[in-house]
Amino acid sequence: MRKIGKGFTGQTPARAGTGGLQGGAPEMLAPAFSPPSSPPPLSDATLDLLFASELPVGLAVLDHELRYRRINPTLAAFNGVPPAQALGRCVSEVLPLAWPQLQPLLRRVLDAGEPLLGCELLLEVPSRPGELSQWEASYLPIRGGDGGVQGVLVQAVNKSVQQEAERRQRTSAARLRRVLDSLFAFVGVLDLDGTVLEANRAPLEAAGISLEEVQGRPFWDTYWWSYDPAMQHWLREAVHAAAQGQVVRQDVVVRMRGDARVTVDFMLAPMLDDEGRVLHLVPSGIDVSDRVAGERALRASEARFRSVFEAAPDGMTLVDVQGRMLLANRAMGRLFGSEASELVGGCIDRLVPTTDRPAHADHIRSYFADAQPRLMGKRKRLQGLRSDGSLFNIEVGLNPIPGSEPPEVLATVVDIDDRLAAQALLERALKEKTALLNEVHHRVKNNLQIVSSLLRLQSRHVDEPVRAVLRESQSRVKAMALTHQLLYERSDFSALELGPYLSRLAALLREAYVEPGKDIAMQLDLPGEGLSISLQAAVPCGLIVNELVTNALKHAFQQRSQGCIRIRATRDAQGLFEIEVADDGPGMQALPDNDQCQTLGYQLIPLLADQLEARLALVAGPGTCIRLAFRQPGGAA
Repeated sequence: MRKIGKGFTGQTPARAGTGGLQGGAPEMLAPAFSPPSSPPPLSDATLDLLFASELPVGLAVLDHELRYRRINPTLAAFNGVPPAQALGRCVSEVLPLAWPQLQPLLRRVLDAGEPLLGCELLLEVPSRPGELSQWEASYLPIRGGDGGVQGVLVQAVNKSVQQEAERRQRTSAARLRRVLDSLFAFVGVLDLDGTVLEANRAPLEAAGISLEEVQGRPFWDTYWWSYDPAMQHWLREAVHAAAQGQVVRQDVVVRMRGDARVTVDFMLAPMLDDEGRVLHLVPSGIDVSDRVAGERALRASEARFRSVFEAAPDGMTLVDVQGRMLLANRAMGRLFGSEASELVGGCIDRLVPTTDRPAHADHIRSYFADAQPRLMGKRKRLQGLRSDGSLFNIEVGLNPIPGSEPPEVLATVVDIDDRLAAQALLERALKEKTALLNEVHHRVKNNLQIVSSLLRLQSRHVDEPVRAVLRESQSRVKAMALTHQLLYERSDFSALELGPYLSRLAALLREAYVEPGKDIAMQLDLPGEGLSISLQAAVPCGLIVNELVTNALKHAFQQRSQGCIRIRATRDAQGLFEIEVADDGPGMQALPDNDQCQTLGYQLIPLLADQLEARLALVAGPGTCIRLAFRQPGGAA
């Protein structure tokens, strides 16, 4: 597709260099190829500079044999052949597929000496193999001093390559715009005088404005800054500094949608070309409102910590992994007889006795290897060393600071001299009271034994019916005396073990009531420990068991020489005690009616059960089994 007619204008050679290319061929080429009547041609040095320049138009000089003598980088790129491979070679060698179309045009210029301007061609060249490229070219004769044609000046544009480059540029620009609009940061482009050229979507949407409202306006007059004249003045100064090549950065407050204020980390940076000249200014910003709020909260938290730290009545110090004190409060200074500032920076080893320092350093290393909240001084007494050399007893609490790097621990130091003195007084008083209670229980036990002995002596001088009554009373007194005996033996006056108590009570009753010649076994299902009962419940419980066992010994084996009495005691997970007294005698149909019962024992049992808030029940089965169920005083069975 050649439009030769369009370019064949009939111009004289004197005008050959002035036609240029359609779409903006440079007129600057014309003087170099004027006829002898024109100004002198350009020098070789000027031509070298011209052909080395980055022009949008491809240029080449062909000699009379149509060999390349000069070619600029633009035409070499259009052709797809480097300049070094083209120079000195004929067009037919460099562009063999395009040569059939180019040869007639070039020969016409050489032969006729007339230019061909604005030729539109479809050619296949190495830059786009396998497809035709759209070209626009002009061919001008180059004349020598005698006026003869010595070569051809080629001006050409590969419009296909140019269009593709423009399309790539548009695609790149669109991609860049999408990337900028996807950024959450605020980004824009300013002219050197501060005029807004571009802004991405984030700051526009955040402010509720459009690009048209800010484009072409001074940056400081836009919606973001117009609320504060002082801020506008600062921005003018920042634009001036950035235009001089400086980078300006500062946290600033900008106005957003609804007249809200947002703190941003703002930066204004110059955009430089390859030679270091400032082309544009790039403002950018990141919303740091959360960071600023966090920093404000952190400062407030640190202030609160400092206030509590300094006002704490106990000594407090922050210690690092080397044992160096980073902080110390006033109470810490008072404890150790110095100013808090004198402690900061020193090693904490100086606060312990000299003999303890090697071991103390090992304690610090082992603690930081597995730092956990810990209270020191519970098992081993610790001592502190005051600045005057005196020692005092201390207790130390250690709490690692979460997230500290390197690790740090907050040590709380308490002077426990007064507490230890008070504790010693309490322990001494407790020992005295324990001894007194021991003596009381011992004397009560002795007095009850005296009462029991008196009853035994009295029983020797009375008839058998009275003797039996006295023996039962003596048994009840022994049950009460046994309670005080066990409390005295255990030195625990709050409770006693029910199992050993009932075991010893059963042995006393068997010894007192089993007649010679009878074999009455006592089967005891009683734990040796773990069944603790309060003193308030122990006496009525023991008396009830005393009455039940005594009744079994007196009535269950009247016609037998052998038998068995079983005593069982348990406590379930809910704290309910159960005591069973059973025998293998003839059994009972029902518990005696308290109102009609004539024996003292069966009159006492319900009264004692009420005192325990207990339930009494006759368990069905062979023999007699009576169950007592109750809780510790205050509970319900």
